[in-house]
Amino acid sequence: MAIAKTFWDSGQPLSSTSAVIENIDCRLAMPAIADNHISLILTDPPYFIDGMDNNWDTRKLKRRVKPGVVGALPAGMKFSPEQGRRLQQFLSPIADEWRRILRPGGFCLVFSQNRLAHRAAIALEDAGFEIREVLLWKYEGQAKAFTQDHFVRKSKLPASEKERLLRKLGGRKTPQLKPQGEMIVLAQAPREGTFVQNWDKWETGLIDVSAPYIDSGRFPGTVIAAPKPKRRYGHITAKPVALLRHLIRIFSREKSLVLDPFAGSGSTGVAALLEGRDFLGFEIEADMAKRAQERIGEYSARVTA
Repeated sequence: MAIAKTFWDSGQPLSSTSAVIENIDCRLAMPAIADNHISLILTDPPYFIDGMDNNWDTRKLKRRVKPGVVGALPAGMKFSPEQGRRLQQFLSPIADEWRRILRPGGFCLVFSQNRLAHRAAIALEDAGFEIREVLLWKYEGQAKAFTQDHFVRKSKLPASEKERLLRKLGGRKTPQLKPQGEMIVLAQAPREGTFVQNWDKWETGLIDVSAPYIDSGRFPGTVIAAPKPKRRYGHITAKPVALLRHLIRIFSREKSLVLDPFAGSGSTGVAALLEGRDFLGFEIEADMAKRAQERIGEYSARVTA
């Protein structure tokens, strides 16, 4: 697929705030980006659970995913160690590109399913990033644990054996506590010189805590509370714009360039525009990319009005 020459691969600064989402696999697009061109990477890659992998298909997933259930299993219960290995294998070459295109001292924030976050962190660390922290997006989820009573009752066991098993189970559920948060791996590209020298040259590597978007007036912490978005714009794992604005405001300066290689419904782009940053996103699904670009276009018109 030919890639048109645009601001993001020209190496030239922008004259005004812009936001672009390209319908392309980020693995094909990122090699066209100049070294040290991106100030912040904020992204939500495929989770590599329950079909949410590099073969992600939103339409198929919507048919399989119901509240609390994926296929015939409780959400999150379909698991094998191979999922983590595949996630790390997928992210490793991508993280190598992130390390190349990110400015020295620049931050990379990667959302991850909690039980696989360590694999994302390893991929980033192996690419040369420093793992600074693991943040937690705190929200109020729904309990998803399932009792096993109905399986026993549906079985062909004698009634007396069913009763014995039910008494022994005692109402116990699948091993899933109520979800109340999602991990965000915070990685940083190595600096050039001291913090001051790096900022003077690249304007990255330091954080702005003067006016956090969430809990304004309080020093930002590693646990960030933000409700899940009510509107998801067709995306299963959409993130709240408020949370993304909070992260962008802390970890980048105004008019810097933010990249989301897995742009989805465009929430990161909306947040970047609202925070006065330039934005570039890649989205592999054509329908989702079109929807995201239209959404960003609406916000861009408001910001420039």
